Amino acid sequence: MGIDMLDLSGKVALITGGSRGLGRRIAMAYAVRGADVIVASRKQNNCEDLAELLRAEYRVKAWGIGTNVSHWGQCDALVERAYALAGQVDILVNNAGLSPVYASLSEVTEGLYDKTLDVNLKGPFRLSATIGARMASAGGGSIINVSSTESLYPTAQALPYAMAKAALNTLTLGLVQAYSPAVRVNTIVPGPFKTDIAQAWDPITFQSTADATIAMRRAGEPEEVVGAALYFASDASSYTTGAMLRVDGGVFGAFR
Repeated sequence: MGIDMLDLSGKVALITGGSRGLGRRIAMAYAVRGADVIVASRKQNNCEDLAELLRAEYRVKAWGIGTNVSHWGQCDALVERAYALAGQVDILVNNAGLSPVYASLSEVTEGLYDKTLDVNLKGPFRLSATIGARMASAGGGSIINVSSTESLYPTAQALPYAMAKAALNTLTLGLVQAYSPAVRVNTIVPGPFKTDIAQAWDPITFQSTADATIAMRRAGEPEEVVGAALYFASDASSYTTGAMLRVDGGVFGAFR
């Protein structure tokens, strides 16, 4: 039998926004492949619940750490706690995101603007800078930024979010320069997925928009992000860094 290049045994993965949505699916996929998992998100109870499930179902080590990644100090505390508990971090997935609703661009408040950029950009920057340096010193690691097709096809309805995600794409390339050759840094660019946010969609309006802007004419199922997340985390992508992998069903225009 050949070597399983997707095997993550002996690795420790830290996933922000890890208690639900795409982050939850990624956490479960990594545990299936043998990784120990640190689940980070704002609500401690949700983190602990998923960590308990991972330990029970997949017989891996798992920890839940409540963290608001929009706060620099909480990012630093997360890093210290993660290394204290697990001893290492081999895979960092910057998945936490926020795309708030607003009536019009002129009504975007400074608070909403700052919060959007802090969650989507400041958190990934600080975590990647600190963990990336440790990964490089340890001889290797993988950082995975979760962006959005909004970064490629921005809309007025989500412009601060689109701006932050476009900057996240740039962050990926800068981190490659900072931490290569030991650390690989890549970006997953999801389109619309049927996560919690999909509950607010009007099905008829969504389908009309999907028909006009998505080649596959549907939203993704959460488990459909797993292949990309496993690829970037594992030895299967050992010669891949600075890449942007769209997992979007073939989005070809702004999703309005």
